[in-house]
Amino acid sequence: MAMTLLADNTADTTDLATVSFTSSIDSTYKLYIFKFIDINPVTDNAFFQFQANAAGASGYNETITSAIFIAYANEGNSDNAIQYVHDSGSDYDQAQGTGYQQLCTIGNGADESASGELLLFNPSNTTYIKHFYSTAASYHGSNYARNMRVGGYFNTTTAIDDIQFKMSSGNFDGTIKLYGIG
Repeated sequence: MAMTLLADNTADTTDLATVSFTSSIDSTYKLYIFKFIDINPVTDNAFFQFQANAAGASGYNETITSAIFIAYANEGNSDNAIQYVHDSGSDYDQAQGTGYQQLCTIGNGADESASGELLLFNPSNTTYIKHFYSTAASYHGSNYARNMRVGGYFNTTTAIDDIQFKMSSGNFDGTIKLYGIG
């Protein structure tokens, strides 16, 4: 299957509050992949996150159910683990929540960033819910390498046609590319 680049949003300075994809997500492809590369926040240990709008909706507040696993190790290898993260107060994993979904935590140092991908399956289908999953590698502000895996779904049968990325606090720089697979 061929990957077709549909959009490329790049910021060389920390001037992005949000990156929104408000076109190109339609019935052309059944799989859309967002690649995020060298995302670096202004605020230390901020969450890189996303949310969606159903067709005709606004506010980026669709209902999400999700689960998150994190593998991590610090630079000295004295603290490492794999864990399921459950903390509905911070929207790590959501049970019919409408907040932004966390994808990873990133430090704001000059050498700290995150890269990964988010897959959105068949967003134009009006019969089924909309599944997504993400994997991200990040350098946490406390000198930890982290791999975060997020899976879930938007609990709507209405088509999803807008996706927005932002940090939980402050602006960011980096690249986010949108591809259609088909």
